[in-house]
Amino acid sequence: MLDTKARKFIQPALSGVAKLLIKMKVSANHITLLALFVGLLPAGIIAFNLSPIAAVIVLWISGFFDALDGTIARITKTSSPLGTIMDIVFDRVVEISLILVLAVKHPQYMYLFVLLACSIILSMTVFLTVAAASEKTGEKSFYYQAGLVERSEAFIMFSLMILLPQFIYITCLLFAVMITFTFLQRFLEAVKCFNTEN
Repeated sequence: MLDTKARKFIQPALSGVAKLLIKMKVSANHITLLALFVGLLPAGIIAFNLSPIAAVIVLWISGFFDALDGTIARITKTSSPLGTIMDIVFDRVVEISLILVLAVKHPQYMYLFVLLACSIILSMTVFLTVAAASEKTGEKSFYYQAGLVERSEAFIMFSLMILLPQFIYITCLLFAVMITFTFLQRFLEAVKCFNTEN
């Protein structure tokens, strides 16, 4: 939701940084790989019991890079199926790394992290199948279904789990419920969309 609503406010900053990097011959795929590398660091920081604040800061830096690669691709007109695949897959890798390390740190709530992972699988399955089945296109080179939980909301919830481990039970449960709601949003939109077409 925030990704869709707030994009117009942060786009000028993204465009400015993107143009600077383009002058330096940095490609969108380079930034996608950088976003993956930086996005995996928070899990390592948590695993070694280092600063939770540092983990959150690095996580959000990776999110900035994650938004930046698409801006570079659009400006340079180099959007590609490979870039889209890398972007989506690497996002999930970062999320999985956080879920795994938090589950290991809080084994008493392992079932909640399984529930969270299942909700992400459901939501992403609808997201990807609708994108594949639809002839619509959006800014991200495929039909993008907005929903309650997008990348920014996910980062907020992960940040809360990292910074406030004493509340991780309720945060993880709420996160799973929010993503399940997003799954239902996307599924019902798909039913409405494709029923209209038939």
